[in-house]
Amino acid sequence: MSILDQLEATIDDRIQHPNDTSYTCKLLAAGRPEMLKKVGEEASEVLVAGALEGKERLIYESADLVYHLLVLLHSQELGWADIEAELARRFK
Repeated sequence: MSILDQLEATIDDRIQHPNDTSYTCKLLAAGRPEMLKKVGEEASEVLVAGALEGKERLIYESADLVYHLLVLLHSQELGWADIEAELARRFK
């Protein structure tokens, strides 16, 4: 199982079994506006890292962006497979 598969399974578990100590649960409970805000913040941090900081920082910020994007996607009953399918469609 890939790390993305594991992360998606964890996000799905948090959706199914919310708890007060999970950041993912808190983000989901805050709703779409907060999730969108976090995706935007992380995207901005990726831009800054790509322009001004080293590779390690770019990797770190990209991981944050992917995590927050996956939470948003799963909140809409979507997942990484949907993104892969769209990329495959465009690749043809």
